[in-house]
Amino acid sequence: MLEHTDRVWGSDVIDPLERQQIQRWTVQLLPPELVGSHVGAPKAHTTGRTHDLAFRAGTALFGSLGIEWDLSAASEIERKELASWVTLYKEVRELLHTGEVVRAPQHDPSFAVHGVVAHDRSEALFAQVQLTSPETSVPGAVRLPGLDPARRYEVRLQPPGDLPGHMRGIQPPPWTGDGVTLPGSALAAVGLRAPALFPEQLMLIRVCAVTEDDQERSRG
Repeated sequence: MLEHTDRVWGSDVIDPLERQQIQRWTVQLLPPELVGSHVGAPKAHTTGRTHDLAFRAGTALFGSLGIEWDLSAASEIERKELASWVTLYKEVRELLHTGEVVRAPQHDPSFAVHGVVAHDRSEALFAQVQLTSPETSVPGAVRLPGLDPARRYEVRLQPPGDLPGHMRGIQPPPWTGDGVTLPGSALAAVGLRAPALFPEQLMLIRVCAVTEDDQERSRG
């Protein structure tokens, strides 16, 4: 069938929480660029759940993104935020639709880490997704697989997916504010301390290889 189509609808369910699992397993068989994934209205008509725009758009980002939302009913703030997600999608579409899909095993099934790494290992985009309430009060680690173990990478949060809801009383780790530069081997094996997110929240992590010139400029 793929010889006769360039887009597949993963499911009629548009709820992003459901979509996290639907897309996780659909992409085991199909490349993300073929899997239609839409940003719906705040309240999903298939489940009645309500989600932040960042969770809806951040979920749809890792597929063939579309919009299934009556924007005449959206506020000006919502339309501006949605426009920023569409701009990001256009910026990273080549990476997402040509790179290697990776997933990190987690000690806690309440959250997932998945992403796409460029074939030359020069860049990557990951999502940390808090699906349900965490099993422990102290977050574990976010491991970022698929990078070149011998190269160094700058890791930063990627707007507009950089402002998820955090649990009160647990300070976000410093790297979520200032970024950090580490070898690919450390990011894959040790990882970064995960922030404590509320359930049904999503955070984007941008990873870019650091060249020798970049390192010299940072020292200077």
